[in-house]
Amino acid sequence: MSKILIKNIKSLLQAGEDLPRYKAGAEMENLHTIENAFLAIEDDQIVAYGKMEDWGGITDWRDLEVIDADGRMVMPAFCDSHTHAVFAKTRESEFEDRIKGLTYEEIALKGGGILNSARKLQEMDEEELFQDAMLRLQEMMSYGTGAVEIKSGYGLTVDAELKMLRVIKRLKEESPLTIKATFLGAHAYPPEFKENHQGYIDLIINEMLPVIAEEGLADYIDCFCERNYYSVEEMNQVLEAGIKYGLTPKVHVNQFSIQGGVAAAVQHNALSVDHLEEIDDKDIEALKGSDCMPTLLPGCSFFLSIPFGAGRKLIDNGLPVALATDFNPGSSPSGNMQLLTSFACVKMKLTPNEALTATTLNTAYAMGLDQTHGSITLGKKANLIITKPMESPALIPYSFGANSAETIIINGKKVN
Repeated sequence: MSKILIKNIKSLLQAGEDLPRYKAGAEMENLHTIENAFLAIEDDQIVAYGKMEDWGGITDWRDLEVIDADGRMVMPAFCDSHTHAVFAKTRESEFEDRIKGLTYEEIALKGGGILNSARKLQEMDEEELFQDAMLRLQEMMSYGTGAVEIKSGYGLTVDAELKMLRVIKRLKEESPLTIKATFLGAHAYPPEFKENHQGYIDLIINEMLPVIAEEGLADYIDCFCERNYYSVEEMNQVLEAGIKYGLTPKVHVNQFSIQGGVAAAVQHNALSVDHLEEIDDKDIEALKGSDCMPTLLPGCSFFLSIPFGAGRKLIDNGLPVALATDFNPGSSPSGNMQLLTSFACVKMKLTPNEALTATTLNTAYAMGLDQTHGSITLGKKANLIITKPMESPALIPYSFGANSAETIIINGKKVN
């Protein structure tokens, strides 16, 4: 048995035994902080924590590492609930096109965007995809990410979608990170199905989903419900088929326009609705009273120069908010969760405490990991960040672009 004791912690964040599955509205400001604290780990679990004055000392020194966190904060590792971290090539040429004035949608309509990534992925072998993705996950971990959701959707053929999902399955087995897999075959329409949407949907339902279910390749089903992509009716077909195979919906919706997808996703008991750069009062009303997590992707808003999600409005309406990177080669080529907290504070007007709740407890919920991740709770996974010395957790979003993590612990082991 390996053991770690962290003592003299300045502030232990998101700690408690009676925390909700997620925090909504004004409660997001409460980081449930214990000052001058200790935390004990055995193997990969949190087994004790509390105030230093209540610590009983060390009775068994065997296999024990002691970390003195004087002046430092300890918090749960980030959970990144929306990424496309398995992809073939970067798309910096499109980055230049956008600098010259083309919009993301214009680039997509001329064969770029998702279709560009799909062509490149179809040509790359599984081993190379795996090795490249593993390097990205290691970089994400260096900024404090302990769990990540990864979507398919850059295949858009039966073989290529299955190839992506098999890579994600291997990453689950070989990466120290906790990984969830999402089937996003309905990410775009392949060129050969541009005028035959139903033909491609039939391919998803009749040829992809049965193999995915048989091989256990996905936890969730997703669809890009947006103009020029999938209508609400088309999304309903895809989600209903996935549900029949035991997959829970998580939906891309309202990135560029409002199509009614939020209410439809809620009706299908979606775990989260992601993007929401555009939102109206009907969407907010649809979310109220549901357990669906609104998930905002500020890295995408920054990189594409599109509106930032209305995080302040959602919280002020008593709703929860999660933040995720959307790490992908076209619209958000960064997996740095710390940077997201900066965007959320500066551009969405979240407080630092709200942003940290949105990247820990609430994103754990958005991944279906609220029982094991996202807070300092007895029996939960020992995925932790020990920060550099700081006076306040506000330093994390304040120091945009910097890495405020000094030590990362994943599954009870130091990884840096």
